[in-house]
Amino acid sequence: MRPCHEIEREILELVKEYYESRHGQGLPFVPGDTPIPYAGRVFDAKEMQCLVKSALEFWLTAGTYVDQFEKDLAGFLGVKYCSAVNSGSSANLLAFMALTVEELGERRIKRGDEVITVAAGFPTTVAPIVQYGAIPVFVDVELETYNIDCAQLKSALSEKTSAVMLAHTLGNPFDIATVKEFCREHDLWLIEDNCDALGSKYRGQYTGTYGDIATSSFYPAHHITTGEGGAVYTNNPLLHKIVNSLRDWGRDCTCPSGYDNTCKNRFSRQFKALPYGYDHKYVYSHFGYNLKMTEMQAAIGCAQMEKLPDTIAARKRNWQALRTGLAQLSDQIILPEPTPESDPSWFGFVMTVIDQVGLSRSQIIDCLESRGIQTRMLFAGNLTKHPCFDEMRRTRHGFRVVSELKNTDIIMNQTFWVGVYPGISHEMVEYVVSCIFDYCSTSERAHAYDC
Repeated sequence: MRPCHEIEREILELVKEYYESRHGQGLPFVPGDTPIPYAGRVFDAKEMQCLVKSALEFWLTAGTYVDQFEKDLAGFLGVKYCSAVNSGSSANLLAFMALTVEELGERRIKRGDEVITVAAGFPTTVAPIVQYGAIPVFVDVELETYNIDCAQLKSALSEKTSAVMLAHTLGNPFDIATVKEFCREHDLWLIEDNCDALGSKYRGQYTGTYGDIATSSFYPAHHITTGEGGAVYTNNPLLHKIVNSLRDWGRDCTCPSGYDNTCKNRFSRQFKALPYGYDHKYVYSHFGYNLKMTEMQAAIGCAQMEKLPDTIAARKRNWQALRTGLAQLSDQIILPEPTPESDPSWFGFVMTVIDQVGLSRSQIIDCLESRGIQTRMLFAGNLTKHPCFDEMRRTRHGFRVVSELKNTDIIMNQTFWVGVYPGISHEMVEYVVSCIFDYCSTSERAHAYDC
């Protein structure tokens, strides 16, 4: 029988050959015919080889690849602790729930406490707040950065405020200095949803490293992908321990999956009401979940991490090309601006149609989509207007709004975005620009539905 390492080498060479045959030869761009996605997977033979190698090892659940991926991501960001999980939504859930446990004493978030956030974003930034029984307090956003209007922070504050939970919208950092100082002054937790902003910097430091705890998503649309997947990271050792417990069924034991008694005290401890010597692997200190990342996901992630610097550069390049190409339309479309002192790793290029000049978001979207250019809304637009808030709106209970969400409603009605991910070539960017210009011209707008 042939040695396993020889068979593995042959399999991996065949995987590389398969990649080159199946995925390696791109077709030429044909304007109006070739789709221009808003996002997508960017990979080569390395990811497929890593995936197959992990499958051959057949450990399946979290193991050495997960360990390596956590180390790689923590090293890139410059944080002490990283916990890989099965999705970005799970990461947000864990990051929030970690701040509710009894170990944190009087600082823990309690049911009925208020958490300042925005409604113009993705629902899973807010969902953990509602699901736990805390109260989201919604403030408005700025139109050009699409991030929180920090002037409203003071108005949102109450004696029940415990935390601020915000995303860096489409990779554009929110005003971290102001938000962080506000949190410091009022002893509030800061949770950074960094899912759309991996590689973004504020004052030369990566986003996701300013808050008490932060999250990433590795869904295929994001900067790197593991298929499904996410991560929670922090510099706080207690929060890291709590996150891992909640992620791993709520257990008290910190032994990695498949390992026993690394603490040498598995059967020699007393845990309150449990009998002395109860198996530590089955002692539960929290009501937790099973949200671990798998080895196959992490194997892809390890290969993706090697490409991250190039991915960030490509996203910046495509965003800048769109911003430069559309600059002359600033009287018809509100174009995006990076937050001062930031260097965004852009997730998308967002635009708001100025309704006073007679443009229509629905018509421009129809025009672009008819030419193969994918568009997306700015996620929920105004989350409080969605069916999931119907009961809370009816009872006037469960959330609070500061002032009126004027810009949030503008986003709901007039905003959309297009992609900047590395799979979009310079030719595609130029075509997107030309299509938007076509629509914004008077003659094109008169016949918008004929695009």
